[in-house]
Amino acid sequence: MSYETVIGLEVHLQLATKTKAFCGCSTKFGARANSQVCPVCLGFPGSLPVLNEEAFRFAIKVALALNCKIQSLIKFDRKNYYYPDLPKNFQISQYDMPLSYDGFIDIAAKKIRIKRVHMEEDAGKLMHPEGESYSLVDYNRGGMPLLEIVTEPDLNSPQEAYDYLTKLKSILEYLRVSDCDMEKGSLRCDANISIRPQGETKLGTKVELKNMNSFRGVRSALEYEEKRQASVLDEKGKLIQETRLWDTGRCVTASMRVKEEAEDYRYFPEPDLVPFVVDRNQIEEVRSALPELPEARSLRFKEKLGLSDYDAGVLTGQVDVADYFEECLKLYPNAKVAANWIMGDVMAAVNTRNINIRELALTPIALVGLLKMIDSGAINGKMAKDVLIEAIETKASPDEIVRKKGLSQISDSSQIEEAVKKVLQKEIKSVDDYKAGKKAALGFLVGQVMKETKGKANPAMVNATLKKILGE
Repeated sequence: MSYETVIGLEVHLQLATKTKAFCGCSTKFGARANSQVCPVCLGFPGSLPVLNEEAFRFAIKVALALNCKIQSLIKFDRKNYYYPDLPKNFQISQYDMPLSYDGFIDIAAKKIRIKRVHMEEDAGKLMHPEGESYSLVDYNRGGMPLLEIVTEPDLNSPQEAYDYLTKLKSILEYLRVSDCDMEKGSLRCDANISIRPQGETKLGTKVELKNMNSFRGVRSALEYEEKRQASVLDEKGKLIQETRLWDTGRCVTASMRVKEEAEDYRYFPEPDLVPFVVDRNQIEEVRSALPELPEARSLRFKEKLGLSDYDAGVLTGQVDVADYFEECLKLYPNAKVAANWIMGDVMAAVNTRNINIRELALTPIALVGLLKMIDSGAINGKMAKDVLIEAIETKASPDEIVRKKGLSQISDSSQIEEAVKKVLQKEIKSVDDYKAGKKAALGFLVGQVMKETKGKANPAMVNATLKKILGE
């Protein structure tokens, strides 16, 4: 039987505020365990939460960028459950009156509806030392400001889920409301997946997937679960609504617990935070300060700079790459050349080191200096690639490297002619082959001249000189 896959995603985003959602504790990452806690985020009796205004503004910013409607009246609720990383036994969240609803993101030609974006706080973190019979808990993360971004079940394949997450992360990075670092837990994703026979309209039994720490992991977990559920149904088995964990080592999902429903959490209004009306002026103020988002920037790159869909998509996928590219353009007007170098050698160096382009020891000024040396004929393209790598590794400027190593390109015609003649005297067979019609021999001779000049000769001049002397 063939099946249709239905996927909905819940993304938890930690906001980049200096203090927690409802108290003044620091949100600095990597601090000593339990050093950033207070009676409010630990839920001690008598402590009162106060909403972080910056977190609220960030939440509005995200909601607007995701095309959501903002509720006029919102409130916070207590989501009640017991777990060792939640000392007060409830999480402040939003239930029936969330901040925003009915948004969307376009991926390719498909619109993915966003059901809601609401605010909540994070829980602490449990650690299980290997081989030990006890667990440790760090409450520093408890009370961190989160946004939960929930889609409607509009995704129909693991690849669509991957594309949605990639697009969402790109938008969130442009907004600069979070570092979106999955390794630090700033961006986490849970997925709900079910399958149903093709043509069926009723949704199948939903399974929630957790513990996925990369977008590729999400895609792999969904692919596995898609096959597992189909196999169960093909064998006339019964799927159960449950939460399953993704085991990255074995590349399988495993049952964690039977899934709770919303009513199991016994939501009730948070008595210490009163409902309030969102100021429309504040919404418009945030809206007017929204940055140019990736789609609009990509369109501008295509229309104003003449870049292709592919180039504009790659350059605008990460805000830091797009900013880097535009900084180069302020100093160097040839957009296509700058784009090619950034998408090629520069991004290769970034990806190899698994760093952000801003962490690369190559500023836009240094890269543009290199491009100008190529344009002026001071160095050739091959030399430039070597210089770029050395500049990144040594943090020296390309200009300095070229000067110290004496890498300036030979563009003197007499010097090139001398080198060509020297090679022709040694490579008699290749000369005969070329004159006999084997045009490929010319490439070999060009290579020998470049070798003779230690790669410093102007390749175009070498080519032309060879043809002239060989009588073409």
